[in-house]
Amino acid sequence: MAARTKARRLALDILFAAELREESPVAVLEQRGRPNQDELSAFDHAVRLVRGVQEHRERIDELLSTYATGWTLERMPAVDRNILRMGAFELLWVDDVPDGVAVSEAVALATDLSTDESPRFVNGLLARLQQLKPSLSLDG
Repeated sequence: MAARTKARRLALDILFAAELREESPVAVLEQRGRPNQDELSAFDHAVRLVRGVQEHRERIDELLSTYATGWTLERMPAVDRNILRMGAFELLWVDDVPDGVAVSEAVALATDLSTDESPRFVNGLLARLQQLKPSLSLDG
């Protein structure tokens, strides 16, 4: 498994745990302590994802809520919600990850970890954000 794929899984674990515990993702990250040998190559990107999602969470959730036709954030499975947050962050704020990679990696996580309908939903919503990316205001 590639280092960035491992990083996304690790970041998703942290974001998901933080939501379940109703804690800050950065606090959960800090509680984990030092990465184990398997996580070492992926750790820096995972930290970047966790911190980025937390920093831009309000805007990310606003965008997901706006463009998730027929779904509220609260109605989405928690794993999907966090995959989408991470995918949206990579898609909209991480310049060294190609847009297509951000979307396909999020879809792969949904395929491996969520419901049968989740990959299509994640793909559709992130593809919509990708399409709108040039016109989106990402500041607020």
